[in-house]
Amino acid sequence: MNYIIAPPPQSSIAVLDDDARFPVRRVYCVGRNYEAHAREMGKDPAREAPFIFQKPADALVADGSVIDYPPQTGNFHHEIELVVAIGRGGSQIGVDDARSHILGYAVGIDLTRRDLQFAARDAGRPWEWGKSFDRSAPCSALATVARIGHPSKGRIWLSVNGVVRQDADISELIWSVPEVIAFISASMVLQPGDLIFTGTPAGVGPLVPGDVVAGGVDGVGTIGMSVGPSRRDLP
Repeated sequence: MNYIIAPPPQSSIAVLDDDARFPVRRVYCVGRNYEAHAREMGKDPAREAPFIFQKPADALVADGSVIDYPPQTGNFHHEIELVVAIGRGGSQIGVDDARSHILGYAVGIDLTRRDLQFAARDAGRPWEWGKSFDRSAPCSALATVARIGHPSKGRIWLSVNGVVRQDADISELIWSVPEVIAFISASMVLQPGDLIFTGTPAGVGPLVPGDVVAGGVDGVGTIGMSVGPSRRDLP
């Protein structure tokens, strides 16, 4: 097929112990999916319908990346998350069948320009400008279901410069992974290559240039990143 311009490269994430990569189509994200985090954001933690937003697939960056402090923000935050990789698509997927659509799991960080997110939220506007900027989705290599099964409990944590800030268990998700898959697929057709960032626990906080971030989900993997200089300070 001919294109009027060169098509962009395919976004993808690594797969543990495999030279093949997982091609990424869409990145879905679940907001406020841990009670304590909902409270720290000033929201009622009641089990209302999941809140979904998206990041562009090319916002993904690999474990160990340096992320320059992004422009237009003075309040740049970390959010550690369990990530689900869809290997078999479908619509109207039932909760009991949802796990059969999962290829594997990873660890991600939903980087957020919190001041822009809150300004949009307070104005009743979409969150994307605070959530979906360049390099806003660090993600570890994918651990396949064949390798680790389907984790439903285990520590999820994040530290900054060696100090733990987020520390919880994925069993505390308000909406479980199968329920999230069922909810999304009731509205949009999930396809192989989709990722779902399932939400972050309490303890989110600011990052500044020079910070070193580490995190993980027990039984799934770990991730690390560091914060580079502000883009406005770059030559």
